[in-house]
Amino acid sequence: MVTAVLRDGSEVQLRTMQPADADALVRFHRTLSDDTTLGRFFVVHRELTAQELHRFTNVDHRDREALVAVTGGDIIGVARFDRLPDRTGAEVAFVVSDSWRGRGLGSSLFQRLAELARTLGIEHFRAEVLATNARMLRLFSGTGLRQSVRRSGGVVHVDLTLRDVDPAAG
Repeated sequence: MVTAVLRDGSEVQLRTMQPADADALVRFHRTLSDDTTLGRFFVVHRELTAQELHRFTNVDHRDREALVAVTGGDIIGVARFDRLPDRTGAEVAFVVSDSWRGRGLGSSLFQRLAELARTLGIEHFRAEVLATNARMLRLFSGTGLRQSVRRSGGVVHVDLTLRDVDPAAG
């Protein structure tokens, strides 16, 4: 568990997701606005299914990782990755409680998730983001990492390089 200090001085705990987080994850999900669930799931998604809840809370911390941001015992953000078949990449996704947006929580979650991914040999993150999800696109562009972006319809495909890059090689 690590403490993240956000832009407004708030402190939150970042830790790995555990099966015991299921009830807290359901409560967290119920606080999300339709716009927020649309940004995360590409559809308005008001309730997690039993299968989703199991999948989201049972991760192996190698090929599938999930972090939760917690304050006062409540989950206020989730970041996760699922390793891709090439073994060097992972698909990444985030969701932050509406009331905690704009404070740097997504960036803190991203940085911690990237640190964990690097230790597992993951060299790049891949994400699919709705073109209307300006917050997530800003988060990725603000990482300072090399990225490639491709647009297809209303979806932006982002690939971020996590491995150390030699500036002289670029």
